Amino acid sequence: MLERLPWIVPASNSFRGIRFVPALKAAGLAAFLLTTISTAQAQQAPTRTAGARTVVIPASSHANASDLGLRAHTNVRFIIPENLSPDEAPPFAGFAFETPASLACIYGVVRPIPGCNPNSTTRTPSGGSQSIAIVDAFDDPNAAADLAFFSSQFGLPFSSSKFQVVYAGGSQPPQDPTGGWELEESLDIEYSHAMAPNATIYLVEANSNFDSDLFPAVQVASNLVACGQTTTCPAHSKGRGEVSMSWGGGEFTQETELDAFFTTPGVVYFASAGDSPGVIYPCASPNVVCAGGTTTARNENTGNFIAEIAWSDAGGGISQVEPIPSYQAGNRGVARQLGGFRGVPDLSSDSNPTTGLWLWDTFPVDGDETGWFIVGGTSAASPTLAGIVNASGQFASSSVAELSALYSFDSFGKFNDITYGACGNYSGTFSSFGWDLCTGFGSPSFNDR
Repeated sequence: MLERLPWIVPASNSFRGIRFVPALKAAGLAAFLLTTISTAQAQQAPTRTAGARTVVIPASSHANASDLGLRAHTNVRFIIPENLSPDEAPPFAGFAFETPASLACIYGVVRPIPGCNPNSTTRTPSGGSQSIAIVDAFDDPNAAADLAFFSSQFGLPFSSSKFQVVYAGGSQPPQDPTGGWELEESLDIEYSHAMAPNATIYLVEANSNFDSDLFPAVQVASNLVACGQTTTCPAHSKGRGEVSMSWGGGEFTQETELDAFFTTPGVVYFASAGDSPGVIYPCASPNVVCAGGTTTARNENTGNFIAEIAWSDAGGGISQVEPIPSYQAGNRGVARQLGGFRGVPDLSSDSNPTTGLWLWDTFPVDGDETGWFIVGGTSAASPTLAGIVNASGQFASSSVAELSALYSFDSFGKFNDITYGACGNYSGTFSSFGWDLCTGFGSPSFNDR
């Protein structure tokens, strides 16, 4: 059931007292230590045996009915790669989970090589410019050090001058004691940076995961992209870039009143589609590029890339609230599927945790897990796609301009069209030629490089 949103923040660009935190230099990181879950955790989660690959959904990704219209959740899942040595590369030889180089190979961010194998593909992205702002809740005290370590592991350019943590409320937010939001923050900064390592990354931390904190943080992030300031930008600011929001919640009747948060000139907004059938907000906003999920199928023996297919758990569908935007209404092949309402996702990328991405996070998750994780969920798609669009160097004047170009017939053939797989309730929606409710237009393809 749709519920009323109990607050509306005035559409103002002015937020005072916001504090910048300089990036920390990575030094003195503790040796990598893999531990087993505690007895208390074992009572709440499946037991992990040696070499097991249990997918864990952290507390931060649980959607509660009482949160509707009030509070957002992350869209991340993870696997602990147990009984592996940290001395191997990349970071563990023989495992075909995605690295920055293998993802860049699949999506043509770098010149592809056959197989795009994580164990042999080392050509990492070197592009990106202007800025990408990440909006998340709570504070990750290890964010800068973790990003530096991750970049060093995978040979990515990293400059502490191009990473800043910003406290949206003016003072340092509390930490999420479950570690779920900190894992989310590591994922968001590491993979937006991985795809566009020369862009400036702003990590904008809201005081909590209440919408009343997150949406003002979006405005702060927008200003940072547009003019490098946290308060009102001068008229005709020339900054351009992306804002990534990997969080969301169920749709509610007054969500359309929040769509104005995603209209700052020069900024393109991305949000995750969710990790279960249906539509979440802000992904559903017509002013946001909705990031869906795929699976990168690989040969079990060699690790070579075979194909990209739909991820059955990815969010997607037809909004109950948002009317169809002009860019979808103008594409008759899309419009006939939607019945007059906004359909999502628009684009997708790898989000299945069983074909997930290597991630480094030293803030304890689920009580004691730190180090290398394999992560998935559409939380991976939003920053990855934001980074890829940034690296393309084609900065649109707004999300609507980006989406209008995406849905124009001129974009035909510029994406990896996903035509295999199912999604939705009871797997009743199928991937098909062109745009569909499982993966949108598919994943990015810049293979003319």
